[in-house]
Amino acid sequence: MARLSLIESLLPELRAYSRFITAGGDDAEDLVQDAIERALRAPERPTVLASFRPWMFRVIRNLHYDELRKRRVRREYSDSLARLSRDAPQTEDHARDVLIRRAFDKLTPEYREVLFLVDILGMRYAEAAEVMDVPIGTVMSRVSRARRALLNLVEGSGSDRRNRQA
Repeated sequence: MARLSLIESLLPELRAYSRFITAGGDDAEDLVQDAIERALRAPERPTVLASFRPWMFRVIRNLHYDELRKRRVRREYSDSLARLSRDAPQTEDHARDVLIRRAFDKLTPEYREVLFLVDILGMRYAEAAEVMDVPIGTVMSRVSRARRALLNLVEGSGSDRRNRQA
């Protein structure tokens, strides 16, 4: 049975399962589309319906839980930023934000990309490694070096500003 006909035969069940775990809506259709795309791109996948069926359900389930984790991380990140902005003095906040954005722009493209994926979007190192098509160890070392470089730029800019004011 060809890959597309396997998918077509399972489509009603995949949609039903997706609607069940997402509580319906557009997320369910998006989830099915993402699972089909993943199945079509997978280099090794089951070729018999009896094994392809549970494999596709696992793909949908895993994609759904990955999305839930991403949303949780983004929500936690937003909550922590909101807490920080509430607790910090407003006059310094804006200046510090501008300083950090300028320092971020001075980083190399590789450092900006890895910080964006890991620290801003909340991806796991493995996900960032897949996106960037590099080993996970490379992501880990780039994150470390990028954070250090950003901190050095921010602290250096802050001390230059303080020295000029003194």
